[in-house]
Amino acid sequence: MKDNQKTIIAAALIAIGIIILGCCIQKGLDSIANKDHQVNVKGLAEKEVKADKVTWPIVSKQLGNDLPELYADIATKQAKIKAFLKRNGISDKEILINAPLVTDLNAQDYASSQSNLYRYNVTSIITVTSRQVDRVRSIIARQGEMLKEGVAIVDGGYNNPVVYEYTAFKKLKPLMMKEAIKNAEQTAAQFAENSQSKINKIINADQGQFTIEDRDATTPYIKKVRVVTSVTYSLKD
Repeated sequence: MKDNQKTIIAAALIAIGIIILGCCIQKGLDSIANKDHQVNVKGLAEKEVKADKVTWPIVSKQLGNDLPELYADIATKQAKIKAFLKRNGISDKEILINAPLVTDLNAQDYASSQSNLYRYNVTSIITVTSRQVDRVRSIIARQGEMLKEGVAIVDGGYNNPVVYEYTAFKKLKPLMMKEAIKNAEQTAAQFAENSQSKINKIINADQGQFTIEDRDATTPYIKKVRVVTSVTYSLKD
């Protein structure tokens, strides 16, 4: 009796093992088959937006041999620049006056006592940081008016460029993701139609890669926001 029970139990275990093995094999075959019924596509969304923040370093220089006199001249120039900005709608909290930078030209390795008419070069930088992008742009276009007051604003060059930013990106992100996924769906639907099938559901999708760039070199205040996402759809006959 006991031997019969052992035999029955052993047979049952073998049967269960065969069933489990069959299920695993079937699942594996289904997985392999489904790989041939998937499509991975890229979804793209682009949008042009206006910058909502600007940083403008206003650079002026003064040459001379008498440091106290140079500092006095720089202070006068800074006061004139600040007054000009405030007359044109820039508030005190948007203006930062940095400490003057003094360069001793005679102390430089390549300098000679005969080559420099002036010993000191004093650089002043007043930084305007504002959300009033259009207003600041209009002031930049009229900065030549300062020449009438004896103030020459020089090009900031590589180290002190005018920088435009788009900071409201988080508000735009969900809408652009939705548009990118819609674009991916259209691409997948076209692929499915060409292969005589239909898209079924999303198997997986990534967060998308966002980039913010200047639209072109001449309009850095216009930004191009771009997102590319990858989406995998299952297909059905």
